[in-house]
Amino acid sequence: MAEFIRFDRITKFYGALCVVENLDLSIAKGEFVSLLGPSGSGKTTLLMMLAGFEQPTSGAILVDGQAVNDVPTHRRDMGVVFQSYALFPHMTVGENIAFPLQMRGLGKAEIAERVTRALDMVQLSTMRERRPSQLSGGQQQRVALARALVFEPRVVLMDEPLGALDKQLREQMQLDIRDLHRRLGLTIVFVTHDQSEALTMSDRVAVFNKGRIEQIGTPRQVYDEPATRFVAEFIGETNLLEGVVARVAGGEAAVRLGSGAEILAAAPEEVSAGQPVFLSVRPERIDLAETANGANNCLETEVADSVYQGDHLRVQLAAGSHPLIAKLGRRSREFTPGTKVFAAFSAGDCRVILPPGQAS
Repeated sequence: MAEFIRFDRITKFYGALCVVENLDLSIAKGEFVSLLGPSGSGKTTLLMMLAGFEQPTSGAILVDGQAVNDVPTHRRDMGVVFQSYALFPHMTVGENIAFPLQMRGLGKAEIAERVTRALDMVQLSTMRERRPSQLSGGQQQRVALARALVFEPRVVLMDEPLGALDKQLREQMQLDIRDLHRRLGLTIVFVTHDQSEALTMSDRVAVFNKGRIEQIGTPRQVYDEPATRFVAEFIGETNLLEGVVARVAGGEAAVRLGSGAEILAAAPEEVSAGQPVFLSVRPERIDLAETANGANNCLETEVADSVYQGDHLRVQLAAGSHPLIAKLGRRSREFTPGTKVFAAFSAGDCRVILPPGQAS
C-alpha cells in the first residue's frame, strides 16, 4: 500500500528530557497501526504531534505528501478519540455527534442525515435523545467514536480509548472497532499499552521503548519473531535462555547453554559463531513428556509447580540453571511438583535474539 502518513526523523524534547528520538515511521492509507509500549515510551507524544496538540522539536510530519507541522489541529481533518470520552454532559447523544459538523458549517438536513448514519454505525440509533450520564461506559465510548467519525476524517487517532472499560466490554469494543475499520477503510493510529489489544486489532504494531521503535511488524511477526529482548518480554510471556552461538547454518543457529545443552533456534542473518545471545521460546510452544521425543530441542527438567488457569495449565519448570514456564492446553494431564519431565520445542519455535548493542 502507498504511504499516507510519514514521520520523518521526529525528535521531541520537554526541556532537557528527550521523549521521542529521531523516529521514522510510515503508515499506509487504510491501515490500522497500533503504537504499543509502556508508560513514558513516547507513543502518546507521537500521536499528539500527529494530531497537532504538540509540536516536534525537529523533523517533519507529512500526511498525503504534505507537511502538517504548521497546520493547526482543526485543519488537519483528523478524528480523535480519548480514554476520557470528553462528551458534553449538557448535550444529548445526537447533539454531541452533531457538534463537529456544526463547527464545520454544514446545513441542518445534512447534519441530521450524518448523525443518523453515525448512530446506526455504532448501533446506538435508539439512544439519540439520551444524555451521556444516562449511558454505560461502553455506550459513551461508542458515542465518542461516532463523533470522531461523523465528519468523515481522513485519519482517526485513538489514545487508550478502551482503558476505562471492563474486560468483557473492552474485548467486544476491540472487535467492533476492528469491524468498523475494515468496513469503512479507515486509516487508524491507535495508542495502547495493552499487548493483547494491539495484537487483536492491528494490521501492524510498532513497539515503543524509551522514545524509539524497537520493532514494527504484523502481530504475528512481533510475537513470533521478536527482534529484541524488550519486544520478547513486553509482548506476551516468554522464556529467555542465555548461551553462546556454536555454529550457524541455513537460517538456524546451534546455541550452547551454560548447562552444556545445545539448542537449535531460528536466527537472524547477522548472527555469527562465538556471539553471546538470548533464546526466546514462548511458553505455549513447549510440550512436556516423561520421555525424550524427536523434537529438535529437549531439556531434562522437573516440575516445580502447576497451576490450572481455566483456559490453560501453567507449569513452572526447573531446568537446571534455566527455569522455564510451559503453558499447556486445559485438557492436559496434571503434573505434580517433583515429576521428572522433558521440555521439548522445535527450532522454529525458538528465536535467537542479540543482546542490546549488537542488534541491527
